[in-house]
Amino acid sequence: MLDTPDAPESPSGLDTPDAPESPSGLDAPDAPEGPSGLDTPDAPEGPRGRRLRVVTLVDSLGSGGAERIVLELATGFDPARVESIVCISREYDEVDAAWVQAETRLRESGVRIAQLRRRSRVALWAWRPLVSLLRTEQVDVLHAHMFGSNVWGALVGSLARVPVVVAHDHGWVGPRSTAQMFLDREVVARGSDTIVAVSRHTREQLIERERIAPEKVVFIPNGIPQSPPPSGASVRGELGLGEATPVVGTVGLLRAQKALHVLIEAVAMVIAREFPDLILVIAGPGPERPRLERRIAELGIADHVRFLGLRTDVPDVIAAFNVAASSSDFEGSPLAIMEFMAGGRPIVATSVGGVPDLIEDGVHGRLVPPGSPEALAQAIAELLRDPARAAQMGQRARERRESEFGVGAMVARIEALYRQLLASPATTGRGGRRRGRGRRRGGERRRGRPQTEPTRARDEASAQP
Repeated sequence: MLDTPDAPESPSGLDTPDAPESPSGLDAPDAPEGPSGLDTPDAPEGPRGRRLRVVTLVDSLGSGGAERIVLELATGFDPARVESIVCISREYDEVDAAWVQAETRLRESGVRIAQLRRRSRVALWAWRPLVSLLRTEQVDVLHAHMFGSNVWGALVGSLARVPVVVAHDHGWVGPRSTAQMFLDREVVARGSDTIVAVSRHTREQLIERERIAPEKVVFIPNGIPQSPPPSGASVRGELGLGEATPVVGTVGLLRAQKALHVLIEAVAMVIAREFPDLILVIAGPGPERPRLERRIAELGIADHVRFLGLRTDVPDVIAAFNVAASSSDFEGSPLAIMEFMAGGRPIVATSVGGVPDLIEDGVHGRLVPPGSPEALAQAIAELLRDPARAAQMGQRARERRESEFGVGAMVARIEALYRQLLASPATTGRGGRRRGRGRRRGGERRRGRPQTEPTRARDEASAQP
C-alpha cells in the first residue's frame, strides 16, 4: 500500500501538496553547462502541455551519499516545470534520524512520498501499487537510484510502459559479483533508456567490465548545495584542543569501504615521526567503529583520536581540520570530499573511483594509492609541514566546488536529460516505447538501433576528458 499520511487523495491515492519555490532557486534553462554537456531546452512544458511528472525510486532514505543526491534532486526541481514524487520501497525506519529528517524535508518542499514498505526481496506483490501509480498518473519519467532499485525500476518501468526510465549508478563501492554485472547488463541496461554514472570511472567500468553499450551511459557529476558558513562555534574548544594543535579529520559513514584503519595507521606514523601532538577527528556513525577502536588501542594512540558520531554541524567540524582526509578503497563521487572542498580544506585522498574528477593532485590536495598507510602518512605530513601551500590548495578546492559541483547545475543536467530522452525518436509515446538492448557486442552497437541525435550528444559529452 502506498503510504501518504495526512493528505487528501489524488487519483492514485497520493497527496499533491502546494508546491513551494524550488530550494535551489534556479530555473533549469539558465543553469550553466557542465561536464555532461547537456543543454536544457527552453520549453518548460512536458507532454500535453503540463509539467513533467517524475517518480524517483529508492530503497530507503538515510545519510548515505546516494540518498542525499536523491533528496537534492527531488527537492531541487523547479515545481513549475517538474512534479516530483519519491517512492521508497523498503520498510520505513522511524528510528533513523536521517530518514526522518529527509522525509520531513521532502514534505516541506511539496514532494509527494509513496511508501511501499517492502520487507523482503521476494515480496513481488509489494510493487503493484507502484505499477498502478505509474499507469494512472501517466508518469513521464521513472528515475531509479542504486543497484537494487535500478533492477526493479527497469522491470516495473517496462511493465507500466513509462515513456522514460533512467537508472542512476552511484559508483562501484566494492567488487561486483558476476550476478550483479549480469543484471546490470541484461536487465538494467536493456530496460532503461539511459544509465547515469556519477563519475568517469563508473562510466568506464560499466562499459569495459559490464559490457554495456557506450551510448547507454552518460556521466553527470554529483552536486551539493552551498554549505552554510561555519556558525562560529568552536569544535576545537569543544574537544579541548588549542588553535595550534594540528588536526586531521574525516567525515562520513564508518563502513568497511572507507578503509579508516588505513587512515588511523597513517596518523600513527605521522605522530611517531614528526607531529607528536597530532589529533585525528572522525565524524560519522557506522558499524566499523568497534573494530576501529580496537585498532587504535593496538597502536597506542587512543589519546590522539576523537570519534564525534553523527553531527549536524558539519561545516563547523570541517573548519576545525588542518587537513581533510579520505582513505576509501572504493568511491563513486564522494559528497564528503565536496564538503571538504566547500570548507576550503586541503585534502589528502586515495585516488579511487570519481575522486580524481574532484581533486587534481598538487592543485587541490594530494592523491595517493589506496591501501597504503605510508603514502597517506607522507602526504598528510607534507601538508602539515607547509601551511601556506596547504591553504592555497584549500582555496582552489573551494573555488572549484563552487564553479563545477553545485546542486543547481546537477539538477539542470538531469532535467535536460529527461527532456532529451522524451524528445528522442526512440521514445514513441506512452504505451509505445521501444528501447535498444543496451548490450555491447565486440565493441559495436547492436544492429537495428539507430543512434539518435540526443544519444550522439550524450556519447560526445560523456567522452570529454
